[in-house]
This record gives sequence, structure tokens and C-alpha cells, in this order.
Amino acid sequence: MARARDRTEDFKDAVRHSARSLGYDEAKLASVMASFIIHKPPQRSPFSKAALKTLESIGELEEFLSKHRKDYMDLHRTTEKERDSIEHEVSAFIKTCQEQIDVLKNSINQEEETSKGWLGIATSKANADTIAHKHGLVLILSEKLHSVSAQFDKLRAVRFQDAINRAMPRKKLNRITKKGSIETPKSDDLELREPSELHSEPLRVQQQLLDDETRALQVELSNMLDTVQQTETKMVEMSALNHLVSTHVLHQAQQIEHLYEQAVEATKNVELGNKELSQAIQRNSSSRTFLILFLFVLTFSVLFLDWYS
Repeated sequence: MARARDRTEDFKDAVRHSARSLGYDEAKLASVMASFIIHKPPQRSPFSKAALKTLESIGELEEFLSKHRKDYMDLHRTTEKERDSIEHEVSAFIKTCQEQIDVLKNSINQEEETSKGWLGIATSKANADTIAHKHGLVLILSEKLHSVSAQFDKLRAVRFQDAINRAMPRKKLNRITKKGSIETPKSDDLELREPSELHSEPLRVQQQLLDDETRALQVELSNMLDTVQQTETKMVEMSALNHLVSTHVLHQAQQIEHLYEQAVEATKNVELGNKELSQAIQRNSSSRTFLILFLFVLTFSVLFLDWYS
């Protein structure tokens, strides 16, 4: 078996000779020869650039979550307003990334429509492989975004549970204070009865009225505090449920859009099938007519030859 010969230098000499014959100067010739050593990076398509940008956005979202995780979970580091601000920024991040993924999906659908022939079949296998590759990229981006949003949902669930746990002990304390306020009148009456011999009757009545007003204010404030705590718990619960519902609605909207696209494609396929069936019926009728005419001419020719002989 003959050994393979390295003819790279011969190829470079041929390129150098062709470049000089075309009038290249030394700078252009040096750049051409350098291109054999240092290859230029391939030019990315707009779809690849948009996919990389979306991936970077999801990465930034994940870094933002990991950076502010302790601030969001620790009650002593940030206030409720700051946690709400973090939650709003993450929700806006997720919405923006989802919109970018939807744009990529729409570009793939448009490319599929333009690549189909008149029968709805892809004209090139290479183009079909490219479209399948793009579908894979969109699927990876969607799974990545879903993973990050699931992490954020877990953090929201923990915050919601903490809010409930903080609201429950307050209710118990309020009940204890109410019981104490009910029991305090007895001790107050005892205290008032002891100095009743030293103080006059108007002072005792005024003190009793002040004590009654104080207890009424305590009861009213405790009721207001219970109402505020219940409202706060319900608001946190509604916020968590709203985010979960929006996540599920977004997922269902994607599924509905996919089903709609499949239904549209199935309708087009049925229309194309009907056209093909009508063309086949026409061809069948024309071929039948031609066969009958051929048999008639053949029979007439045989009879004519028989009569002629």
C-alpha cells in the first residue's frame, strides 16, 4: 500500500502563485496565507444570536435569584416592600424571556411554511434537519426557563408559609390578651373597693369610666389587628395563587397554540388530500375513456382486416 503524501505546501504554493497572478499585494497575500492557519469563526445566523441572547437572559435571571435568595427569604435582612420589588423584577424577567422564546417559535413556524412545497412536503432534507435543530434549541430554552421559574415558585411558597406561620401566633396572643382583659375587671373592682373609704365617689366613677374606655379601646385595637393580619395573610395567599395561575395559564396557552398549529396543518393536509383525490378521479376517468376508445379502435381494425382478407 502506497504512503499518503502531504501536499499542503504544494497547495499553498499554488495559492500564492494564483494570488500573484491576480495582482494581490503582499498584505493581501499575507492575509490569505494566514487564513490557512487561523480560521475565521463561522458567522452565526440571526436565530442563533437570538437563542444565545435568550440563554444569557435566563442565566442572568438565575444569577439574580441566587444573589437575592437570602434577601428574599430572611425576614431581618429586607422589608416586605423590598421583597415585593424582588418578586416584581423576577416576574418581569420571566415574562421577557418567555416573549423571546415565543419569537423564536414564530420564526421556526414561518421557516417551516416557506420550506414546504406545493404538496406540503419539505423540499430539502438539510432544511428539515435545521428546523428540527431549532426546535431542539427552543425546547432546551423552555425547559431552562421552566426550571428557573420553578425555583422561584418554591421561594414564593416558603415566603407564603412563613407569612401564615407568623400570623398564627399573633392570633393566639390576641386571644390570650382578650381573656386577660375579661379577667382584669375583677381585680380592678377589688382595688377600687379598698381605697373607696379614702376617695370620693366622683373620682371612683371617673376612674371606672376611664378603665372601661381603655378596655374597649384594647378590644377594638385587637380586633383591628386581627383583621389586618387576616387581610395580610389573604393578600399573600392571593399573590401566590395569582402567580401559580399565571404560570399554568401560560403553559396552557402554549399547549393551545401548539394544538391550533396542528389543527391548521391537519386542515391543509386534508385539503391537499382532497385535491389529490379529485385529480386521481379525473385521471381515472380519462384513462378509462382512452382504454374504451383503444379497445373500440382495435376491434374495428380486427373486423376490417378480417373483411379485407
